[in-house]
Amino acid sequence: ARGRNTRPGSMLGRERSKRGLHHGLPIIFAMLSLSVQATSATPCFLSAPSPPSRALAAAARARGRPAPPCCAGAAGMVLDRGREQRQYQTMEDLVGRTPLVRLARMDPEGEERGNVILCKLEGQNPAGSVKDRPALNMIKAAEERGDIQPGDTLIEATSGNTGIALAMAAAIRGYKMILIMPDNMTEERRATMRVYGASLVNVPKSGGMEMARDLALEMERDGKGFVLNQFGNLDNPDAHYHSTGPEVWEDTGGRVTHFVSSMGTTGTIMGVSRFLKEKRPGVQICGVTPAEGSSIPGIRRWPKEYLPTIFEESRVDRTIEVNQEEAEEAARRLARDEGIFCGISSGGSVAAAIRLSREVTDATIVTIVCDRGDRYLSTGVF
Repeated sequence: ARGRNTRPGSMLGRERSKRGLHHGLPIIFAMLSLSVQATSATPCFLSAPSPPSRALAAAARARGRPAPPCCAGAAGMVLDRGREQRQYQTMEDLVGRTPLVRLARMDPEGEERGNVILCKLEGQNPAGSVKDRPALNMIKAAEERGDIQPGDTLIEATSGNTGIALAMAAAIRGYKMILIMPDNMTEERRATMRVYGASLVNVPKSGGMEMARDLALEMERDGKGFVLNQFGNLDNPDAHYHSTGPEVWEDTGGRVTHFVSSMGTTGTIMGVSRFLKEKRPGVQICGVTPAEGSSIPGIRRWPKEYLPTIFEESRVDRTIEVNQEEAEEAARRLARDEGIFCGISSGGSVAAAIRLSREVTDATIVTIVCDRGDRYLSTGVF
């Protein structure tokens, strides 16, 4: 209960009012300070960056550094002034750094000889194949040279995986995509390309990839778009020189002795060979080609006039032929015995690696499992 001496007019009341005001001043000043901060500086995560901030962010990215605080734009790199920077990945950042796994059951004879076969699972890339690497690199490099800009139409002849990868990369970076392919390619591949927004042009199976490549160049001459030309574009092997090769080297701790890769456009084997030979000239590079009369999607035996111009024979130490039945059986065994669900060309590469393992000792053999098996279900192989 309050006494009569605590009323505001009394001496005791006046004393207590002074003490209350004294204790309340810090709170009042703190509230005023917060109010001034709120009106004078809106937190970064609530406001768009100013033009100078955008310039600073661009300059930082060009130097390979994170954007300075308060320079992030719509991508939302910075949360608040003074808080820790928070960076988020885009789909482009997920290309590469694929797993390297050991075959556990398919090569017991090789294990007895001290060998290990390691499979690089390129189907873990966003669009499901090793072709994600050169597809993205070819588009970005063409942009940097000023050959193309978002909104343009790109054209490419493809047997499947490159087309899917290019369709994805074009969608990410804002391009229209026209893909030309033989009409015997699987419906899974066609459907995937269309999902990414690509337009498809078919050529007869009898004309094959040679006809598709000729048509792509004809369309470019008619002004219908820009041909990236994976068969003659050095940005294709460069993608593997700067990513796949270093990953193989790092993931094996520099112990790789043999590299086995199927040869189609030859971009993978060219880029990886160049990198590994610089690290250790004694690394053996083995290319896989189809035996006479075999038809293996993704592996080609090119006529001389259509041989990819990016191909340098000197970068391949040995060529191993596989037949269609061998490649298909290896693909089935990879799924059944190793839990690796991959395509037919990957089966061919693994079959070649196992054959090689029976000839050598104490070897670390790396092979490329270039895609996933789900895009081959309609072939009846599985």
